Amino acid sequence: MRTLLLSIATLAATAAAAAPLPISAAHIRADVRTLAADDFGGRGPGEDGELKTITFLQNAMAAAGLQPGGTDGGWLQEVPLIRLDRSPGAAVTLTFGGRTRILLPGHDVTLALRNPGVTAITNLPLVFAGFGIVGQGHDAYRGVDMAGKVAVVLANDPDFEADADLGFEGRRMVLAGRIGAKFEAAARAGAVGVIVIHEDAAASYPWLQVASGDALPAMAPAPLAAASLKFSSWLPLRLGNELLASAGLTLADAKARARAPGFTALPLPGASIWALGGIKATPITSHNVIGILPGAARPGEVLLYGAHWDANGRNGPDTSGDGIRNGAVDNATGTAELLAIARAFGKGPRPARTVIFAAWTAEEKGLLGSEYYAAHPVRPLASTVAVINLDPHVVLPAARNIELVGGGRTPLEAELRTAAASLGLVVSDEPHPEAGWYFRSDHYPFARRGVPALSFRAGRDLVSGGTAKGDALVDAYNATRYHQPSDAFMRDWTFAGTAQEASVAFLVGRKLADSTDWPVWNAGNEFAPLRGAGPK
Repeated sequence: MRTLLLSIATLAATAAAAAPLPISAAHIRADVRTLAADDFGGRGPGEDGELKTITFLQNAMAAAGLQPGGTDGGWLQEVPLIRLDRSPGAAVTLTFGGRTRILLPGHDVTLALRNPGVTAITNLPLVFAGFGIVGQGHDAYRGVDMAGKVAVVLANDPDFEADADLGFEGRRMVLAGRIGAKFEAAARAGAVGVIVIHEDAAASYPWLQVASGDALPAMAPAPLAAASLKFSSWLPLRLGNELLASAGLTLADAKARARAPGFTALPLPGASIWALGGIKATPITSHNVIGILPGAARPGEVLLYGAHWDANGRNGPDTSGDGIRNGAVDNATGTAELLAIARAFGKGPRPARTVIFAAWTAEEKGLLGSEYYAAHPVRPLASTVAVINLDPHVVLPAARNIELVGGGRTPLEAELRTAAASLGLVVSDEPHPEAGWYFRSDHYPFARRGVPALSFRAGRDLVSGGTAKGDALVDAYNATRYHQPSDAFMRDWTFAGTAQEASVAFLVGRKLADSTDWPVWNAGNEFAPLRGAGPK
């Protein structure tokens, strides 16, 4: 009897898995190949590839049956930005342990300057601030005078590698563990700069990504506000270990001290930094591309799909001389999914609710396009039902699962599981919650304003090869291609897993667009108090 039941379950799962997908892998493949081509220039905001990209997106949205959803009756929403380019010749010197080391930016240090003009940093003392956390019972800067000093911090939060829950959600990174949050906390404490000691696991990306991005232009919202934090830097682990050793600390000792709730920043005797560099600030106008499918019954209620169209543009050649960061995975693939879902909606009956399809600019520069929309929505956020984000991390073959990013936040996740099951897929928790992905993509500006948001990815439990092969593909991408010129279109990609991901996103959204449900957050979630009782 047990054998018979197992056979029936297997047949049912096989039948579900064989159900036709509503999204075509071939269409996604064609759009990715176009968007990731060299003549799109890596889709850098404000660069020569932007006009070609947004023109392609407008035409594709119109062909899908969408109407212009931008400002003034057009497809575009202008996003005012400031591009910050570091001038050649930046220099960094680090002194500790009685020695002075001349560091090469982009090799053994990074240097991100915060204010236009020339910044001179002269022998500023270094202070070890642990994880740089302020909040949840920790305050690394309590009672410490940080004026004229530089905070040296570890990546991630106190629960990382602690083998215990110290109040920071266990393995899953909390917002205070994000690098940007550490910079803000140090600035509020009066620090002049921040140095992060890099670890691959704690940061969730290799030193290659950090170092190769050193000279990439930064961007900020316009108008540019003067920053009290003059600079931030990353150090490779080998130098970080040497720096800590000069103060009699091992990395393990430093982490153990920093995990204690009463920990406060301590001086690193004889350690200081000197740096010199200039920043040129250039105002640019980039664009979100927005298409809309008006609802047939309740057009004032809005479901929002989003994906960022930008990559890192024509910046920083690799060792082969390739200077175009094509962003085939990140995020031509998510943008192609967005278009595929728009076509699927366009072919079907008009949904009851309005559906907006937004292609964001400048995600790679700090979620700037989605943040601008969230602050200046074309339809009120109080009437926005939910946000579904499309930001896949790797192009994978067909899988048995979908990976949920930042799970446990909203009952809307049950709809995701139902949609996945209809295609023979299970929903798995993301395997590396310590990476903090929920705070690193374009759904987050909406979540922090109270709009329930889903972010998920094609799973790595592959139909052929299982998780061993899936993990190998993801690890190889992270190590050598993530944010690199080598993130280019690959002829052998089937996009089978991508089509699964997009199909699940379509099915979840289609049900929401036709329902009267009003998604909320789970009780106790930090965003729950921001959610209204119904659309306004």
